[in-house]
Amino acid sequence: QRVLGLGMDFLSLSQFLRRQQVLQLYRKILRAIRDVPAEADRRYLKDWAREEFQRNKGATEEDAIRMMITQGNMQLQELQRTLKLAKS
Repeated sequence: QRVLGLGMDFLSLSQFLRRQQVLQLYRKILRAIRDVPAEADRRYLKDWAREEFQRNKGATEEDAIRMMITQGNMQLQELQRTLKLAKS
Protein backbone atom coordinates (compact mmCIF):
# COMPACT_ATOMS: atom_id res chain seq x y z
CA GLN A 1 0.00 0.00 0.00
CA ARG A 2 1.35 3.40 -0.94
CA VAL A 3 0.42 6.82 0.40
CA LEU A 4 -0.26 9.63 -2.08
CA GLY A 5 2.61 8.65 -4.33
CA LEU A 6 5.14 9.42 -1.60
CA GLY A 7 6.69 6.01 -2.08
CA MET A 8 5.89 5.00 1.50
CA ASP A 9 4.94 1.36 1.89
CA PHE A 10 2.73 0.29 4.77
CA LEU A 11 2.92 -3.17 6.27
CA SER A 12 -0.04 -5.15 7.51
CA LEU A 13 0.02 -5.97 11.21
CA SER A 14 1.16 -9.54 10.55
CA GLN A 15 3.94 -8.31 8.22
CA PHE A 16 5.03 -5.77 10.82
CA LEU A 17 5.14 -8.41 13.56
CA ARG A 18 7.01 -10.87 11.32
CA ARG A 19 9.53 -8.12 10.48
CA GLN A 20 10.05 -7.52 14.19
CA GLN A 21 10.68 -11.24 14.70
CA VAL A 22 13.28 -11.25 11.93
CA LEU A 23 15.07 -8.18 13.30
CA GLN A 24 15.03 -9.63 16.81
CA LEU A 25 16.53 -12.90 15.52
CA TYR A 26 19.24 -11.01 13.62
CA ARG A 27 20.18 -9.02 16.73
CA LYS A 28 20.29 -12.18 18.87
CA ILE A 29 22.56 -13.88 16.34
CA LEU A 30 24.93 -10.90 16.25
CA ARG A 31 25.01 -10.80 20.07
CA ALA A 32 25.82 -14.52 20.24
CA ILE A 33 28.59 -14.08 17.66
CA ARG A 34 30.28 -11.55 19.98
CA ASP A 35 31.05 -14.46 22.32
CA VAL A 36 33.00 -16.37 19.65
CA PRO A 37 36.61 -16.25 20.86
CA ALA A 38 38.51 -16.13 17.54
CA GLU A 39 38.35 -12.86 15.59
CA ALA A 40 38.46 -14.65 12.21
CA ASP A 41 35.54 -16.89 13.21
CA ARG A 42 33.55 -13.88 14.46
CA ARG A 43 34.13 -12.05 11.19
CA TYR A 44 33.16 -15.14 9.15
CA LEU A 45 29.96 -15.69 11.15
CA LYS A 46 28.95 -12.01 10.95
CA ASP A 47 29.45 -12.04 7.18
CA TRP A 48 27.52 -15.30 6.91
CA ALA A 49 24.61 -13.94 8.97
CA ARG A 50 24.47 -10.68 7.03
CA GLU A 51 24.52 -12.53 3.69
CA GLU A 52 21.79 -14.98 4.77
CA PHE A 53 19.45 -12.22 5.92
CA GLN A 54 20.25 -10.09 2.86
CA ARG A 55 19.65 -13.03 0.51
CA ASN A 56 16.20 -13.64 1.98
CA LYS A 57 15.25 -9.97 2.34
CA GLY A 58 12.74 -10.08 -0.50
CA ALA A 59 10.83 -13.11 0.79
CA THR A 60 7.10 -12.43 0.99
CA GLU A 61 5.43 -15.81 1.48
CA GLU A 62 4.35 -16.11 5.12
CA ASP A 63 5.02 -19.86 5.42
CA ALA A 64 8.50 -19.52 3.94
CA ILE A 65 9.32 -16.63 6.28
CA ARG A 66 8.06 -18.57 9.31
CA MET A 67 10.18 -21.55 8.27
CA MET A 68 13.28 -19.36 7.86
CA ILE A 69 12.71 -17.82 11.30
CA THR A 70 12.42 -21.31 12.80
CA GLN A 71 15.63 -22.44 11.06
CA GLY A 72 17.41 -19.28 12.18
CA ASN A 73 16.36 -19.87 15.78
CA MET A 74 17.61 -23.46 15.60
CA GLN A 75 20.96 -22.28 14.23
CA LEU A 76 21.16 -19.66 16.98
CA GLN A 77 20.50 -22.32 19.63
CA GLU A 78 23.18 -24.54 18.11
CA LEU A 79 25.69 -21.67 18.18
CA GLN A 80 24.80 -20.89 21.80
CA ARG A 81 25.17 -24.57 22.78
CA THR A 82 28.54 -24.80 21.03
CA LEU A 83 29.79 -21.64 22.76
CA LYS A 84 28.58 -22.92 26.13
CA LEU A 85 30.39 -26.24 25.62
CA ALA A 86 33.58 -24.44 24.57
CA LYS A 87 33.56 -22.44 27.81
CA SER A 88 33.18 -25.49 30.05
